[in-house]
Amino acid sequence: MASQRTVLVRRETCCTEYHQAVELVGKRWTGAILAVMLQGGPMRFSAIAQAVPALSDRLLSERMKELEARGIVERRVGGASPARVEYELTEMGRDLAPALSELEAWAHRWLESP
Repeated sequence: MASQRTVLVRRETCCTEYHQAVELVGKRWTGAILAVMLQGGPMRFSAIAQAVPALSDRLLSERMKELEARGIVERRVGGASPARVEYELTEMGRDLAPALSELEAWAHRWLESP
C-alpha cells in the first residue's frame, strides 16, 4: 500500500475586526436602521420606527442601544418637557455609507425580490 501524505493547506483566518463589523451590521434589522438613518440628520425614535414598519419597538430600542454603545449612533436628549430624544449617526456611523451603498447595489444585481 502506498504511503499517504496529508497536506495541510493554510487558509487565512477571518480578520477579527471584519467579523465584528459583519456581525454588527448584519444583525437582524440593524442594516435597515442604518440605511434609514443615513438618509438624513437627527431622527426621533418614532420616525425610525415608521421607516422600518415591521420592526418592533422593543427590538428597535435594543438595536439603538447597541449602536450607541458601539459609537455608531449618538442619543441626544433635549431640555423640553417631556424630553425630546433624537438619534443621529456619528462620524463612524456615517462612514458606513459607502459600504452599505455597495451592499445595496450588489443586492439589486443579484438578489430577487420575493
